[in-house]
Amino acid sequence: MKINFQYKIAMLFVLLSSQMLFAQKQDGQIGTEVVNVVKTYTPTISDAFKVKETPSLEDEDNSKKETIQYTIFSFPVASTFTPSKGKAAGVENETKEKSFNNYASFAAGNYGAINADLFVTQTLESGDYFGAMFRHLSSQGGIKNVDLNNKFSNSSLDLTYGSKTNKLAWNGDFGYHRLSYNWYGINPILFEGFSSTDKDLFLNGINPKQTYQNIYFGGRLLLNEEFFKEVTIKFNHFSDAFSSRENRFVAIPTFQFDIMDVKLKTDFVLDYINGKFQKDYFDVSGLKYGFTNIGIKPSFQINKNDMLVNIGASFFYSLATNGGQNKFFVYPSITASYKIVGDLMIAYAGAEGTLKQNSYQDFSQDNFFVSPTLAIAPTDQKFDLYFGLKGKLANTIAYNIRGALIDENNKALFKSNIFDVTNANNSGYANGNSFGVVYDNVKSASLFGELKADFSKNVSFGINGTFTSYVTKYEPQAWNLPGIKLSSTIDFNLTPKWYAGANIFFVGERKDQLIIIATNVQPWNTLPLQGKNESVSLNSYFDLNTHLNYKHNERLTFFLKGNNLANQNYQKWMNYPVQGIQVLLGANYKFDF
Repeated sequence: MKINFQYKIAMLFVLLSSQMLFAQKQDGQIGTEVVNVVKTYTPTISDAFKVKETPSLEDEDNSKKETIQYTIFSFPVASTFTPSKGKAAGVENETKEKSFNNYASFAAGNYGAINADLFVTQTLESGDYFGAMFRHLSSQGGIKNVDLNNKFSNSSLDLTYGSKTNKLAWNGDFGYHRLSYNWYGINPILFEGFSSTDKDLFLNGINPKQTYQNIYFGGRLLLNEEFFKEVTIKFNHFSDAFSSRENRFVAIPTFQFDIMDVKLKTDFVLDYINGKFQKDYFDVSGLKYGFTNIGIKPSFQINKNDMLVNIGASFFYSLATNGGQNKFFVYPSITASYKIVGDLMIAYAGAEGTLKQNSYQDFSQDNFFVSPTLAIAPTDQKFDLYFGLKGKLANTIAYNIRGALIDENNKALFKSNIFDVTNANNSGYANGNSFGVVYDNVKSASLFGELKADFSKNVSFGINGTFTSYVTKYEPQAWNLPGIKLSSTIDFNLTPKWYAGANIFFVGERKDQLIIIATNVQPWNTLPLQGKNESVSLNSYFDLNTHLNYKHNERLTFFLKGNNLANQNYQKWMNYPVQGIQVLLGANYKFDF
C-alpha cells in the first residue's frame, strides 16, 4: 500500500511538470482571439463541496489509536519562597458619630414661650429596659386684638418598661397628659357699639379657661413562633375642668399562620367607650354616651413574583347604651400592589372600610376649643377606594400619586356653637366662642401627590399636596374641611457644624356657620344686631417655619427656630387668630448614664 501511494505521487508530479513546459513553449505564439460570453456563470449549491472535518483514510493503519501508558513520580520540593503580607488599600472612612441613649432640650422665646423635652432610656442587666419621656410647651399669650386670656400649656409624662428575647417581647406603658387652653375666640360683633363699661362687664363675666387631663396605661405582647402573634391593650381615663368623664378600653389580639405560600391573619377588636357631660350646651340636662364595638378582621396574603395581595373583610357589631341602637356592619378589606418596573414604578390599590370609634379625647386633640357638650357616636366608613402609583424617578427622587373616593356615614364635623342671649348656660364656652360636633353623610374625592428628593447627602427636599372635594347629605357645607392642603420641606447641611431647614404649608378656604340669636335683652337691645344665620368663609393661609442649628460638639447643639415668619394673622378656626412671628432659642444636650 505504501509503494502504490508513492508511485501515484511521482506520476502526478511528472504530468504537472510537462504541462508547465508546454505552456511556456506556446507563450511566444499567442494570438488574438474573440471570446463570446453566452451566459454569466451562476454557481449553484451543487457546484460547491465541503471538506469533511474528519476525512476518510484509505490506510487502515492510520485509524488505529496507540495506547499510551504513563505514570507521575511526585516528590516534595522544599520552597524558600515567603509571600509578603498584604496591605489594605487606603480608604478614608467617615468617623461614625457616637450615639447617646438620652437627651434634654430647653428653649425660650417671645410670647413667653417655653419648650422643654427630656428623654431617658436605660438597659438593665437582665436584658430589660426602661424609658421615660417628659415634654412641655407653653405660652403666655399676647395675640393682637384678642380681648380674652389666650395663654396655653401642654405637658405630658410617659413611662415604659419592657423586655425582649428571641421568643417574645413585651412592654408596659403608663402616662399622664395635661392641657390648659382658653376659649378666647369671641366674635367682636357681639359687643360692637357697646360702651366701654358694658364691654368690660360682658368680657369680665367670661371665664374662658379649660383644662384637659388624661391618664392611661397599656401594654403589648409579641410572640415570634406561635399561632398567637400579639396583643395590644390600652385604657384611657379622660376628664376636664367641667367634670366631664370618659373611659375607653381597647384590646386587639392577632392570630397568624402560614399555609403553603398563603399567610392567614385574623385581628379581633374590642373597643369600649363610656362617658358623660355634666350639662348640654343650653344647660337643660346632662349627656351620657356609651358604645362597645366588637370586630373580627380575617384576611389572607398572597405574595407571588412582583405582586402582593391582601384579601379580607371586617365584621363589626356595635352595642349602644343610653338610648343608642345596636347595629351590624360589614366592610371590605382588600389591598394589592404590583411592581410594574421594579422599584421604579409600583401600582397599588385598595378597598377598605371600618367602624371608627369617636371620643371626646380625640375631638379635643383635633380642636382644643370644643365645648364639653358634644354628641359622641361612631363613624361608619363604608369604603375607602384608592388607586396610586409610587416609585423612583431616579436613585434619589421618589414619588407617590394617589386618588381616593371615600364614603362615610355619620362623619363628625366641627361647627361653631351659636350665641343665644337667652341661653341659661353662663359657662365660659357659651358665648359663640366654642365648637360643637355635627354628623352628616359625606362623600369625598381626593387626589394626593408627593415628591421627595435627596439632591446630595447635604440637601433633601420634599413637597406634597392634597386636593379634596366634598358632598354632604344634610349640612349645606362640609364644615371646616379645606379643599386644598400643600406643604413643602427642605433641609441642608451648610458645614459640618451648621445645618438648617425650612417648611411651609398652605391650607385652603374653609366654611363655618355664624348663628347669633339676640332679643331685647340689655345691652344688646340698643344695637341693630337682632340675629344672624349665615355661612362664613375662612380665608386660606400659609405658614413659614425655619430652624438653624449649630453643633458645638457631639453632645451639645444650639438651635434657633422661627414660626409664622410671614407674620400671617390667620384663623385656623373661626374667631381664633394665631400668634404672629414666633422665635425660640435653645439647646439640645445628649448624654449617657
